[in-house]
Amino acid sequence: MAGDSERQRIDKWLFFARILKSRTLAAKFVAAGSVRVNREKIDQASFQVKPGDVLTLSLERRIAVLKVLGCGARRGPATEAQLLYEDLTPAPAAANAAVPQPPQREPGAGRPTKRDRRKIDAMRNPGSQT
Repeated sequence: MAGDSERQRIDKWLFFARILKSRTLAAKFVAAGSVRVNREKIDQASFQVKPGDVLTLSLERRIAVLKVLGCGARRGPATEAQLLYEDLTPAPAAANAAVPQPPQREPGAGRPTKRDRRKIDAMRNPGSQT
């Protein structure tokens, strides 16, 4: 039985570690195939995780890599939940490079003013006057 206390269902672990808000959401998240344990995709909420496992979670707008440090007994405060894992997620270095810069334009380039348009029309049709 000592070996069982070191293991925990992944849906319970995600709930206790405060990764997801409810155990039902955690079970659906795992069933959707959004979790990898030690680089292997899992789709069963009953999968047993143990300390030392590396979880790769495909969250909404980011991918999180977490190392399981322990199993929880309850869903406690955030400080207690952070003791259950170590965050191995690499820092997003490309996030700053992906910010688009506003387009630069030379002065005078772009849409002509009404005055400029009249000059262009006069050059194209020198004989016609309106």
